[in-house]
Amino acid sequence: MTRCWTLSGLACLAAVSLIGAEARADRPVFEVTPFVGYRMGGQFDVENEETGKTRSVDVSDDMSWGIDLGLYRDDYSYYEFLYSEQSAEFESQEPLVRGVDLKTEYYQIGGTVMFPADGSRYEWIVPYISLTIGATRFKPDGPYDSETNFSGSFGGGLRIPFNENFALNLGLRGYLTFVDSDSAIFCTGSGDLNCLVKTSGSTFFQGEGTIGVSVTF
Repeated sequence: MTRCWTLSGLACLAAVSLIGAEARADRPVFEVTPFVGYRMGGQFDVENEETGKTRSVDVSDDMSWGIDLGLYRDDYSYYEFLYSEQSAEFESQEPLVRGVDLKTEYYQIGGTVMFPADGSRYEWIVPYISLTIGATRFKPDGPYDSETNFSGSFGGGLRIPFNENFALNLGLRGYLTFVDSDSAIFCTGSGDLNCLVKTSGSTFFQGEGTIGVSVTF
């Protein structure tokens, strides 16, 4: 009798394991989304030491690209790592600054939540929102030092599934970077004399529109 109960227990355990494995097989696990985009905005506030007035050193609008990696928490949300890069020129009347290329890179971690209207992530259009935190790395061309600062982003968009493994991804995202106010950045050595920008502001904001293809495994 004991042997029968043991065999029955093992059979039940095996059945539960198979059902769980089948359920996990139906659930998405990992997602890769390469994308291209267009990034706008971005300026450093600079105070003129002689007049006390504030002017801006802008970053030109330009193309961007990146990749988003997602690890699914459940059918409708996933943890993500986001990388996005743009190379664009400074726009300024200052001869030292004008025409210098600045590479701006975002390294972000966070999560995305989808909101399917009928409860299926494979419906025609699925809206989503995304929230991340991380770091921004600024690197000007030439001998100037790079700068890395804390940042965060908030985004949203629409997914248009082709099937269970592929979806078109249309997104909008805003990035907010916190910079040290009243400090010199992008320098070639010690001191403030050989620096591109002496910022008086405390934040740097950019907006980005993207289009990509999500591949789910």
